[in-house]
Amino acid sequence: MSDIQRDWFEKDYYKVLGVAETATPKEITSAYRKLARKLHPDANPGDDAAEERFKEVSAAYEVVGDPEKRDSYDEVRKMGPMAGGYGGFPGGGAPSGAPGGSRNMGDFGDIFGNLFGRGQPGQAADRGPRRGADLEAGVTLDFQSAVHGATVTIQTSSDVKCPDCSGSGAAAGTAPRICPECGGSGSVIDEQGPFSFSRHCMLCGGSGHVIDDPCPTCRGEGVAHRPRTIKAKIPAGVRDGQRVRVKGRGAAGANGGPDGDLFVVVKVTPDPVFGRSGDNLTISVPVTVSEAALGANIAVPLLDGDSVTIVVPEGSESGRKMKVRGRGVKTKKRVGDLVVTIVIDIPKNLTDEQREALEAYGAVTPSPRMGETANL
Repeated sequence: MSDIQRDWFEKDYYKVLGVAETATPKEITSAYRKLARKLHPDANPGDDAAEERFKEVSAAYEVVGDPEKRDSYDEVRKMGPMAGGYGGFPGGGAPSGAPGGSRNMGDFGDIFGNLFGRGQPGQAADRGPRRGADLEAGVTLDFQSAVHGATVTIQTSSDVKCPDCSGSGAAAGTAPRICPECGGSGSVIDEQGPFSFSRHCMLCGGSGHVIDDPCPTCRGEGVAHRPRTIKAKIPAGVRDGQRVRVKGRGAAGANGGPDGDLFVVVKVTPDPVFGRSGDNLTISVPVTVSEAALGANIAVPLLDGDSVTIVVPEGSESGRKMKVRGRGVKTKKRVGDLVVTIVIDIPKNLTDEQREALEAYGAVTPSPRMGETANL
């Protein structure tokens, strides 16, 4: 095993991502995305240190973010220094009492093959397929668009399939050829005495193809950094601060790897009339003193411009809530309700006629405080 390979698998990828070795896949992914957003070259133009750190974080996530590679990585770390070479002990096994002492050395080939699926940074193995980076963009929607759904246009820049070679990595008029070393499989067998180990082909870097004349635009990578216009469909019922995943609309993958995803962070502007509580729409409706006391049928506006009539019961108090079922936010899972709050409007500038009517009402209406006064 080379010194570069030994150095690579001995790195603490959990520490690089800032998570514990017992971290869940969700915690690992969350830590990676947070670091990737912070360190991405687009967010740190000209910062070489941030770019190197971004590469280190991406390499760490590629291993511990993949369940199979993570298992292999953990296995190698448990073996300790004995994993640094092949057949270092008599009989090809580990010393008695050493970690993994009962393991057959032939198993190491599978572990190394799974762990070093892309080879070492800076070597030809980097030519293997790589998934494109995830992108994140923000969009602001008005209240109605958030409730009903919308298609938005997002301007960003990212890696895209190279327009000059259509992603092949080969110069115009040429094409990649099947690697003569591995026959297109991307891996070769190393014979180490009585043992055989599978590794990435060093000639093609695991891609299975050789590019004799690289595309000058993308330098054989098959991707180029370009401005992009992306249309994203925001589903009905999206909430303020929600992240909407648009699969496959992130940065282009390299060397035949899949494209990343686009995460759209939605900001919703408030509405002057309607509010929202979960999937319920809320609205406050003013009623007169007489409507609250005697009861009334009142029209309540709906978000789509229509209206619905509700019955205000006799003797309703200010703050009373009434529910109109099925007229709230509609999502894929459910339909919310419209919650109407009654607010009694106390008149401030009375006409003579209104004042006379209220004084007459007050004269025949006992004060609710009379009983309290009598007890003082």
